[in-house]
Amino acid sequence: MRWFYKAIFKLLKWKVNGDVPRELLKYIIIVAPHSSNWDFPVGLAVRSIMRFPSNFLGKEELFRPPFGWIFYKLGGHPVNRKQSENLVDQVAAIFKSKEEFVLAIAPEGTRKKVSKWKTGFYYIALKAGIPIVMAGIDYPSRSVTFSAPFYPSGDFKKDAEWMMTFFRKFTGKNRPVTEII
Repeated sequence: MRWFYKAIFKLLKWKVNGDVPRELLKYIIIVAPHSSNWDFPVGLAVRSIMRFPSNFLGKEELFRPPFGWIFYKLGGHPVNRKQSENLVDQVAAIFKSKEEFVLAIAPEGTRKKVSKWKTGFYYIALKAGIPIVMAGIDYPSRSVTFSAPFYPSGDFKKDAEWMMTFFRKFTGKNRPVTEII
């Protein structure tokens, strides 16, 4: 599929800036802004073109028949968004139980405009002792840009401002990025 995604990116004049940390076996990629259904295929294309494995969390409805098997095959893990299930602890435990695990999360949590981000990714990274890599999708420039990894400090407000400095320059298909807090 890599050749297919590369051809589509070339045809549509999309590009990737930066890279994922190849030396790290575990990290979270946060992707923003998330404003369109097109973000998912763009992310799959980038993952294939750059040849890095990653998993994702998705609403459990996506994993139901008849097409749910596809999302599992693509590395998905269903999440019940209607119940508080201490997801942070569950995902941190997954990181601790595996030798290699990369998780891509859209912290806005939905394609709709929201007032602030869901912050579970931050606390997962803290609890699991892993870094965060930021990936900004910019539809006007047709690019996906990766940051260097950073380890959260535990000072959420300080780290949130650091992350927003990176993300403010990106515009999604349907809106700019939402502020973290």
